Amino acid sequence: MQKVHIIGAGLAGTEAAWQLARRGVHVKLTEMKPQKFSPAHKSPLFAELVCSNSLRADDYAHNAVGLMHEEMRKAGALVMEAADATKVPAGGALAVDRDKFAAYITHQIQNEPLIEVETAEVEKLPAAAEEGIYIIATGPLTSEKLAKSILEKVDNKALSFYDAIAPVVYKESIDFEKAWYQSRYDKGDGKDYINCPLTKEEYERFVDALLSAPQAEFHAFEKPQFFDGCLPIEVMAQRGRETLAFGPMKPIGLTNPHKSEKPYAVVQLRQDNKEDTLRNMVGFQTKLKHGAQAEVFRLIPGLENAEFARFGGIHKNTFINSPVLLDSYLRLKKQKNIMFAGQISGCEGYVESAAIGFLAGVFAASLVKGEEPLRPPPTTAFGAMLGHLSNTQTDFQPMNINFGLFPDIPLEIMPNGKRRKLKGAERKEAYARRALSDLTGWLEKIRY
Repeated sequence: MQKVHIIGAGLAGTEAAWQLARRGVHVKLTEMKPQKFSPAHKSPLFAELVCSNSLRADDYAHNAVGLMHEEMRKAGALVMEAADATKVPAGGALAVDRDKFAAYITHQIQNEPLIEVETAEVEKLPAAAEEGIYIIATGPLTSEKLAKSILEKVDNKALSFYDAIAPVVYKESIDFEKAWYQSRYDKGDGKDYINCPLTKEEYERFVDALLSAPQAEFHAFEKPQFFDGCLPIEVMAQRGRETLAFGPMKPIGLTNPHKSEKPYAVVQLRQDNKEDTLRNMVGFQTKLKHGAQAEVFRLIPGLENAEFARFGGIHKNTFINSPVLLDSYLRLKKQKNIMFAGQISGCEGYVESAAIGFLAGVFAASLVKGEEPLRPPPTTAFGAMLGHLSNTQTDFQPMNINFGLFPDIPLEIMPNGKRRKLKGAERKEAYARRALSDLTGWLEKIRY
């Protein structure tokens, strides 16, 4: 049986390796850390989370990413096993202690006999004559030399954008004479989020400072393209002075115990580690210079004396035009022994990246055994995300999983014979029921 080579030990690469090993396939997993780090990575561990520590909403009946969580749990995904084992309170979201999460996955991978781990930087794609299947799972921070090799192979049909990470503050430096614990609409156990309120005057002063603060500079040859799902907070503010008050700083579902006056805006901080000593500024991904971050963010009531464990930063993300370049099994059309998985394939988000890594591993296992891979039903979150990467579009962009990617729900036939379209929560519940029902048969056929 052929060996499968996986380049990159992030969420997609480790998940692909794990699924291959579960199916009895030998894997060689090559990771350049700790020999070399990308601009955003700091830890030598696999599956390092460099942006938020949240895998987003965990409610599978009403949220597409929650549905993807549930499908991956049922499928035996390592990433979900690790997330559930290392989760921290986050209301209705699934957030993890990022260090324990990465350590869990690293331990499992390093102790799997069928996975050979190699530390090295891969600088070019394999030639067509090279034996075996190669899964490129180097993520949005693919090293420059390998990125150049990929561009040459795909005739420069690749895109890039820029992604920013949010600051993390020490909880003990937050002033609880002004801040308070509460999740929106009191979801969770009451201490999942810390809230810092702003009056209209404080909000205006904050926006003024944000808009005038110095930002990280780009090289002359770089043209920044930000993904709308992860815009830097200063870019959001540039789109209108009230954008933040209706976005990450919206005050809805919260009640300030210190004042009867309703806050005009609120900054939320989510638990970032198991011990709850660190708090992540929700929605505050930024490309401001570090000194400016300290100055501007300390204008927020409750954060006047904030100490930062990590400032926000910026890094370049690269992804390929998958609908044009890949077949329905994630293989490069012009060289079928090369597959792509994770964010470099054009999905967006931690869970989505792991899900595409899962599929790459399952598909590769079938291919090395001489079998035709079985695609997941398009009605599932797995299938909907894969469909986004497979369906040719004129303007392909990274995408989080959402119900808009799923096949439409048929009209419901009423007792009187009339038909009606499901709406709102009822419609989402119907998507979830159909997905989990259709998932069962596929899982039975791909089980190891």
